[in-house]
Amino acid sequence: MPQGNVRPQDMQRITTPALAEQFINEQIAELRRQIGTGKVLLALSGGVDSSVVAALLIRAVGKQLVCVHVNHGLLRKGEPEQVISVFRGQLDANLIYVDAVDRFLDKLAGVSDPEKKRKIIGDEFIRVFEEEARKLEGISFLAQGTIYPDILESKDGIKAHHNVGGLPEDMNFTLVEPVKLLFKDEVRMVGKALGLPDNMVYRQPFPGPGLGVRCVGAITRDRLEAVRESDAILREEFAAAGLEGKVWQYFTVVPDIKSTGIRDNKRTWDWPVILRAVNSIDATSASIEEVPYALLGKITSRILKEVKGVNRVLYDLSPKPVATIEWE
Repeated sequence: MPQGNVRPQDMQRITTPALAEQFINEQIAELRRQIGTGKVLLALSGGVDSSVVAALLIRAVGKQLVCVHVNHGLLRKGEPEQVISVFRGQLDANLIYVDAVDRFLDKLAGVSDPEKKRKIIGDEFIRVFEEEARKLEGISFLAQGTIYPDILESKDGIKAHHNVGGLPEDMNFTLVEPVKLLFKDEVRMVGKALGLPDNMVYRQPFPGPGLGVRCVGAITRDRLEAVRESDAILREEFAAAGLEGKVWQYFTVVPDIKSTGIRDNKRTWDWPVILRAVNSIDATSASIEEVPYALLGKITSRILKEVKGVNRVLYDLSPKPVATIEWE
């Protein structure tokens, strides 16, 4: 399997279980060759990419893998608890949980430029892993769930990814990126072949900077909470409507703007919530999901009643296809 950052034109697309098994066997051999008897530190977010990397590494080097889950305060509602339950409880992973909420949010305070936010989050991630590595003996490798769309978007200047661009010079880790030449649909195919549960394999894509890119502008804790709560409502209602797993990605955005409205016969000066639902195969383009109007109405009603500081709900109907899925 090629090790550069450019996918060869003749590289066969992984579209069948047999091709996925072939990829897995090749990667296991390559991982064992690269890592030897060393120990690997993995940034385990619980998303599809890092989960597949974890499964590959567990199959290749077993307990030589140390998984670190960082709660940076930008995760979806209930996500840290779910990661601990699935990976430590069900998969018996060697998992370290790090509560870094205040650390990340303090560094992000007052920063509105999206690229600066991404850089801060990415750099802080590196530092957290570096600190965790110092507490452990023999860690010489850092595994990442980098996939090919991450490389393409960073290369073309669409948006920066914290897992693209190499490591700081003062960080003595060697990168391990077994799925970096795969598109998202291929990663899912490999995940299925590895035996990961469907609710993990077909989980919505979630950006490394998390809700930080959906809390547009300078992040504040109250507006971040509005994103988290509105996102939870959207996901609950999509699941109840049978759309979970059928729509590729759906989320809410809360921009740093306010408008007047009325609630309980009183004037309000609050934020809008923007809903976005899209379908994609390879995570490089997307088409808009046509959400039933009645469902949009129910979601809107719940958000306005249950989410503090919100007085409007809008639905994003950007032209299709779109080059970038996220907002920032």
